[in-house]
Amino acid sequence: MRIIDLHCYPNTQPWIDCQGPYVAALASYWKRDWSAKTEEAVAAEFREHGIEACLVALDLRTTINTPPCSNDYVAGMRDRHRDCMIGAWGAVEPGLGQAAIDELRHAVNDLGMIGFHFHPIMQHFSVDDPRYYPMWEEIAGLRVPVMIDVGMTGMGAGMPGGMGAKTRHAHPSSIDALAADFPDLTIVMAHPGYPWIDETTVVALHKGNVFWEMSGWGPKYLPQQIVRDMRGRLRDKMMFGSDYPSIPYARLLDEWKSLGFTDAFLDQFFHGNAERVLGL
Repeated sequence: MRIIDLHCYPNTQPWIDCQGPYVAALASYWKRDWSAKTEEAVAAEFREHGIEACLVALDLRTTINTPPCSNDYVAGMRDRHRDCMIGAWGAVEPGLGQAAIDELRHAVNDLGMIGFHFHPIMQHFSVDDPRYYPMWEEIAGLRVPVMIDVGMTGMGAGMPGGMGAKTRHAHPSSIDALAADFPDLTIVMAHPGYPWIDETTVVALHKGNVFWEMSGWGPKYLPQQIVRDMRGRLRDKMMFGSDYPSIPYARLLDEWKSLGFTDAFLDQFFHGNAERVLGL
């Protein structure tokens, strides 16, 4: 079965460097080392598990002033390993204004990125803040999707004040407002949305332009109500993501296949919905 992973970080040194002071906190949160691999080692891991990865860039310049794991770098990594890295999500810092708009155009027109990923908690903004609506208008005009984190993050978890990051920025109500104001913008919510899983479900059900990938969470810990809805009324909305390197693929894939989903559902979840919605 084809497996498209919508949410893979590069797991190389530029990505580690981009996270700056959060690396130690993430290692504690995930209870394991948070250290870089070579590109070749990352590619080998994808190949071993039959993964077709969509890489995710990261830019936190306006919040922690680290060098970005840039769009050019991530697109280049994709190009060097096309057999197992089929796409790349760009990243921009909304607070950079016109510079962010210019980078959007570069990422799509010059680098061929599939869309853009946003991390509202770490980028210190809510996606429904009207100050950033020109950015969403530009993305909608470029006709590419966005992937936006919802719910809890391990970035800054356990640190005093979370290093200034506010979890409320990732509440699904912000996605609801954005989807209503930009009905032509395809939005993929990333992660289960804990502790607002029911609210996240409502947004996925209500907004036709909103979809959902379930990365960064051990499937065996998902609440029964979301597993039930995935089988039924959300089956056309759900997509696979790992949040690589957060959870080992062997464990992740085994747990998804042990939850009793039908082969027909898994076909949609692992690749069919991403092919249909995102053109992968």
